[in-house]
Amino acid sequence: MADVEMEDAGAAETAQTHAQRTRQEQVSLLPWVEKYRPKGLDELVSHEQIVGTITQLIDSGKLPHLLLYGPPGTGKTSTILACAQRLYKKNFGSMVLELNASDDRGIDVVRERIKEFVSTRQMFSNAPKLVILDEADNMTSAAQFALRRVIEKFTRNARFCLICNYVSKIIPALQSRCTRFRFAPLSAEQALSRTRVVAEAEGTQGGESGLEACVRLGSGDMRRCLNLLQSAQMAFGEVTEEAVYKCAGAPPPQDVEMLLRSLLEDDYATAFKTAWELMQAKGLALQDIVTELHNHVLLLDVKSGIAKAMLVANLADVEHRLSVGTNEKVQLAGLVGIFSKQRSAFAS
Repeated sequence: MADVEMEDAGAAETAQTHAQRTRQEQVSLLPWVEKYRPKGLDELVSHEQIVGTITQLIDSGKLPHLLLYGPPGTGKTSTILACAQRLYKKNFGSMVLELNASDDRGIDVVRERIKEFVSTRQMFSNAPKLVILDEADNMTSAAQFALRRVIEKFTRNARFCLICNYVSKIIPALQSRCTRFRFAPLSAEQALSRTRVVAEAEGTQGGESGLEACVRLGSGDMRRCLNLLQSAQMAFGEVTEEAVYKCAGAPPPQDVEMLLRSLLEDDYATAFKTAWELMQAKGLALQDIVTELHNHVLLLDVKSGIAKAMLVANLADVEHRLSVGTNEKVQLAGLVGIFSKQRSAFAS
């Protein structure tokens, strides 16, 4: 009898160990963006004022409908999920309905799935349920108008949080029913501190220059910073500046400086040949080159501020033409011509 009990206990322990190992393997295979997504409000690295305001509303039991908007990768979804964890704790799964871009969110979903969720209350709990609609700017107008009526009717049972990149795509009727918070891009210091934490946790090699390159190319988008960090580590085994720029497909600063020097000093034919050969050799897109040239032009020390302003305006025109699908080689010829034309103005 004792032997049977010992065997059962051993089998149960083995099964538990196997389950733990399986969970650890699943976590290790997650993209770093999800693996290191903040779980609590104390782990958020930015927007302290917004987080503090929402925390006070939660603690006082006066949480309104929310509209969180701003560029991607600035912490909108992480913030509301961390707030929901604070509000519901172990009841999170039954009190929160999260719908994102991968879900069908047409008018039928608003009328059926969302309405069914918010029309009931949780037993032994006075807290309202929470419906999180991520990328709400992709919802159809009909679905948004239907959602307006659902929000009005079930305010006693539920709170709604709409998350979007472009607030102009949310109908005014929904905007007026929500408290709006804008999430600005993360500062370089905030993004670097979080990137450094993830790099240390994963044991990446390559030094500070690689992390700074991730932050520079991320442009305030934390998700992009971590994706570049993981890509460089997986592809090259270390996170150096060169590895990060190769993963991003962006022109390295030294190449941009060399190209800018050629555009400002060489004759038209030589400058065009230099730029075209650089694009062909490294597989660079002209749009990325224009973006990096813009950053370097702004730092130029020239006598004529008007000439610099004209050059920046012309670069903007080239970028706009590229965005509508024009020929890269033709636009490159025009770009070289712009610099040739402005060269005399810089000299005067």
